[in-house]
Amino acid sequence: MAAASRISSLLSRSLLSKGRICGLGRSVVCSYTTAAALEKPITPSINVNYTKLLINGNFVDSASGKTFPTYDPRTGDVIAHVAEGDAEDINRAVSAARKAFDEGPWPKMTAYERSRVLFRFADLIDQHTEELATLETWDNGKPYEQAAKIELPMISRLIRYYAGWADKIHGLTVPADSPHLLQTIHEPIGVAGQIIPWNFPLLMFAWKVGPALACGNTVVIKTAEQTPLSALYAAKLLHEAGLPPGVLNVVSGFGPTAGAALATHMQVDKLAFTGSTETGKIVLELAAKSNLKPVTLELGGKSPFIVCKDADVDKAVELAHFALFFNQGQCCCAGSRTYVHESVYDEFLEKAKARALKRSVGDPFVAGIEQGPQIDSEQFEKIMRYIRSGVESGATLETGGERIGDKGFYIQPTVFSNVKEDMLIAKDEIFGPVQSILKFKDINEVIRRANTTSYGLAAGVFTQDIDTANTLTRALKVGTVWINCYDVFDAAIPFGGYKMSGQGREKGIHCLSNYLQVKAVVTPLKDPAWI
Repeated sequence: MAAASRISSLLSRSLLSKGRICGLGRSVVCSYTTAAALEKPITPSINVNYTKLLINGNFVDSASGKTFPTYDPRTGDVIAHVAEGDAEDINRAVSAARKAFDEGPWPKMTAYERSRVLFRFADLIDQHTEELATLETWDNGKPYEQAAKIELPMISRLIRYYAGWADKIHGLTVPADSPHLLQTIHEPIGVAGQIIPWNFPLLMFAWKVGPALACGNTVVIKTAEQTPLSALYAAKLLHEAGLPPGVLNVVSGFGPTAGAALATHMQVDKLAFTGSTETGKIVLELAAKSNLKPVTLELGGKSPFIVCKDADVDKAVELAHFALFFNQGQCCCAGSRTYVHESVYDEFLEKAKARALKRSVGDPFVAGIEQGPQIDSEQFEKIMRYIRSGVESGATLETGGERIGDKGFYIQPTVFSNVKEDMLIAKDEIFGPVQSILKFKDINEVIRRANTTSYGLAAGVFTQDIDTANTLTRALKVGTVWINCYDVFDAAIPFGGYKMSGQGREKGIHCLSNYLQVKAVVTPLKDPAWI
């Protein structure tokens, strides 16, 4: 089922589930206000058991012995101290991955055997949904219902998708102009270095690890320092599924140390990065200056959501709200520039404001909560600076704009009107719960304005006219266009951006090429019966 429809259904069911805590066995009344953010946070019912680096199949301390704290964004309190990997730990992890690829059983297994490991891993994900979702919510702040009922099923589905591809990767026999047998072989690229972000830790883990392993590669993955816990648990499950030692290595640490060491390592054959455009540029430069390893980049966005004059305003308001506020607005493809036709602008604005005021913000472990805290103090302060900038630049603050409570990193759902393209809130990726609503007159105008950005990740189009939809679909310079829907992330749909939103594609069949080399093999034919 598509992500958008799952979430819509989930939120509808939440209206009937007041007083129920998601899988944690305690009853608290949920109301659709910000009151839940001010209550004492729920204590998760699991222990954090995996905080070390995973290298060559074993959980080990960092070479330096250093650790760093990972925090609960609901309170700012420390959840656990995690091993802090640096360049020496990246060296150890790459050595293990190199040996596993050059000498180990993984690339020498049949593709069918590799697929069976991945299928078992998907089953284990389904069996451990509560533990994984709890860690994800605790470390990241996203609603537990979103993690458990939306993201975890998407993750196991994606792993099964790539498990199915493992034994269907093949080359071609090519007709020749001379008496030669021409073949192409698709080979695993080798050791894949992968760097994942904090906004969807487990989902990005799956997007990276699934296709890389299906193609027969080995992996060193660096997790975001803000959210290291769920990937370590998932990696443990993958080894339970039968993954040989050294095939997957997980290093928690910081970008300037562990991340840079991975990007520059001469024994890493391919690099994949998801994160900000600014950091993506650095990663690309480091890769080029080392061994010119190929790099896949999934970067930032400032995606337009276009509401046309024929739109059903009530439906458009709800979808635009979802497109922006989902995951606390911490989504690279968030519909963060809401363009509304002038004929329906006033009605849309009033209803968008009312919808934001109804949004339930609070402890993400409480059932029915739509919005949890932002990830950390740095992101919180960044968002608040953008809100102040919007006010100072002349945009109208319709609602929100303030902190909720004095503990944790909660922000009121915020809506701006009278936004202009030259304002920072219309140009920069805010990565927070801030909706900017802009007015347009005609299709040609909105196409021009929507494309006037350095980003090109995604766009939403809301119209009942197929001709309008087709015109916008072909004119918008973005990697994904959602028509009358948003954030639909089926495993088979490729995802990636134009311009400074990245290069290459995640998911789908297109992602496999990121982790394969194509080799041409030419053999002479002696007295062939045919050529």
